[in-house]
Amino acid sequence: MEITASAPILIFDSGVGGLTVYDALREILPHAPVIYAADLAGLPYGSKTEPQIAARVAGLLGRMAERFRPRLVCIACNTASTIALGMVREVLEVPVVGTVPAIKPAAALTRSGTIGLIGTEATIRQAYVDRLEAEFANGTKLLRIAAPEFVGLAEAKLRGAPVDPAPLRAIADRLRAMPGGEAIDTLVLACTHFPLLADELGAVFGPDVALVDGAQGIARRIAHLVEGQDMAAALPNRFVITGPVESAAGLENALAARGFAHAEQF
Repeated sequence: MEITASAPILIFDSGVGGLTVYDALREILPHAPVIYAADLAGLPYGSKTEPQIAARVAGLLGRMAERFRPRLVCIACNTASTIALGMVREVLEVPVVGTVPAIKPAAALTRSGTIGLIGTEATIRQAYVDRLEAEFANGTKLLRIAAPEFVGLAEAKLRGAPVDPAPLRAIADRLRAMPGGEAIDTLVLACTHFPLLADELGAVFGPDVALVDGAQGIARRIAHLVEGQDMAAALPNRFVITGPVESAAGLENALAARGFAHAEQF
């Protein structure tokens, strides 16, 4: 497939969490053409079944690839990646970069040998995460907990709403109450939404707990795969959503700060 200079990198997420990946990518490839696609009509993914998520993500990305002709697709969603990455790679003819919990860098960082991991309900139960733990966290203790409410908190924060610290404290207390949980010194943010709450999570967990997410690693992987390709971004970049345009209300400032035009319906 011939790649034109204007062919975009398509970043896909259930909501606005993938903007954390976009931010990291912008630091490396500031002039890359990007289309960000938020499946707001399908949010949240974490409470859906695996077949529902796989069918929805593969179907949407198939149609988006036909319309936008991307040079590369990034599934900037841990839940969608751990469930549908293989299926999407079979459907699309372009490189597909997934997002998986940053267990490997967390295992290299921890000194106590005890790592906490917060994600959606769907992510933390995946065999994919079991395999990551077995491969990269062998010899450490990994304590997982679902924090589905964090997705809504992150979405609201980006729209300018204050963050209630009570749900964050509740998750921290539950993690520390697990056997060995008091030794957690590294926390994996296994959802791209969660780094949007990094300041609040840092305040709750304290300065002795390092927060780890995969955004920088994903950005480096994308940059490697498109290295040497001609790029000509026709700014502003496009921000497309499923569902009514009104569902993106409140995101105007966050989008403008990142060089996006107004939200448009897919």
